Amino acid sequence: MIELRNLSKLFTTTDGPVDALRHINLTINNGDIYGIIGMSGAGKSTLVRCINMLERPTEGTVLMDGVDLGTLNKKEIQKIRRRITMIFQSFNLLMQRTCLENIMLPLKLAHVPAAQARARAMELLETVDLPNKANAYPAQLSGGQQQRIAIARALATEPEVLLCDEATSALDPKTTHSILELIREINRKMNITVIVITHQMSVVQEICNRVAILENGAVVEEGEVSEVFSNPRSNATRSLIYPEMAEGMMLFDKGGQRLRVIFNGAVTEPLIARMAMECGIAASIIGASTRSVGDRAYGYMLLDIPGSPEDLAKAISFLSNVPDVTVQVEAEYSGEEAEK
Repeated sequence: MIELRNLSKLFTTTDGPVDALRHINLTINNGDIYGIIGMSGAGKSTLVRCINMLERPTEGTVLMDGVDLGTLNKKEIQKIRRRITMIFQSFNLLMQRTCLENIMLPLKLAHVPAAQARARAMELLETVDLPNKANAYPAQLSGGQQQRIAIARALATEPEVLLCDEATSALDPKTTHSILELIREINRKMNITVIVITHQMSVVQEICNRVAILENGAVVEEGEVSEVFSNPRSNATRSLIYPEMAEGMMLFDKGGQRLRVIFNGAVTEPLIARMAMECGIAASIIGASTRSVGDRAYGYMLLDIPGSPEDLAKAISFLSNVPDVTVQVEAEYSGEEAEK
């Protein structure tokens, strides 16, 4: 188990102090595939570097199975990094070494006998479906193949936690899917906890079971992926899940009566037509979208409600009584809101 308690990181720059992380509190359970997502500059990479102590937190603690990593000396931290390994967007393979030698490198650094290290590396080449690439060099491989070799290298020391820092950002969608499938299989078969750092909500929805949303160095939302998708509470979360929602709002004047209607699962009845007939409210649909998470479909509609505040209240009442529907009121264009 990884626990982050009141974790903060302050950098001193020529322009003054920068709060990269502010009072982060997260618990990542054994066996999780845990997503940490945010836009550029949100603090994701700083957070992952604090987890394995490449960056020392300014304040707070990182606990692994109850052990405060901040209290460990350099030699003890090196041992921890064999238990918490990492893959990167840029793969970070040594271009002058073969794939087999790249995978063997952490074992060599851990003073594992050469024959044993070679056998382990060959086994991992099978795990990542590249058994015939032992003597190839990274430059001879595609981006997806290089990432598979990087994953094999990260698994060499039999870690308990795998950190993935934007590991699929440089890959095309088809290759991204295959790498995510491999990570999911590793998580399932080896019971390795996976922490996925990404700015892509599609990555989270494909493989993660829990997610934390970072904005300006702070966690603005956290929970089961299905819960966050079905009822996003923060503006940052809604922008990541449904970017069309923010774009649609720009089409309407400030001061309109807008409702977000979020569907937790498929809704087959014609809600807007029913609301028009039963309540006399002819809502305009500003935007709409759907997402699939696991075996469930999630979606939203952004509505503009004409008329008076009483009409808005009638619309809220009608929609709130529909099963598996959450209604949120956009109080002002600036993003201030009241949830119903």
